[in-house]
Amino acid sequence: MRVQTGLVLLLCLLACVGCSNGKSTDELIADLKSGKEKEGVFAARTLPGGDAEKVVPALIEGLRHRGNDIRRSAAIKLGGFREQAKDAIPALQKAEQNDGDARVREAAGIALSRIDPEQFPYTPKAAKVGVPYTPKVGKRSGVASQKKKR
Repeated sequence: MRVQTGLVLLLCLLACVGCSNGKSTDELIADLKSGKEKEGVFAARTLPGGDAEKVVPALIEGLRHRGNDIRRSAAIKLGGFREQAKDAIPALQKAEQNDGDARVREAAGIALSRIDPEQFPYTPKAAKVGVPYTPKVGKRSGVASQKKKR
């Protein structure tokens, strides 16, 4: 199921990139720095991966943006740069520890694990290490089960 979801998201991303209005890297960086949430999110997600020297510093700055979605998108994009984004590690660590949005903290943790997997191995925060997942079976919820209890 995760593979299918990932493929659908990848296709959507490719479709969005194909529909791009052809903005340059400098224009996208300007949009990222602007106060506009929609343009900033789009810019963070579509900045090209080939120009790390120019893009990574802009994304690091994006981690301090007031918009939650822009910060999250900047963290995700930084993770895509892998070892080319080593300069972002301190900013991502700060975001992972202190950001007010849980989605941003999670994205920062994932980005750190992609940039330096040995130093920052990713373990989902919800997972309990060493405890196997056992789904609860046989419990019914809803009106029908409440009526039987009475």
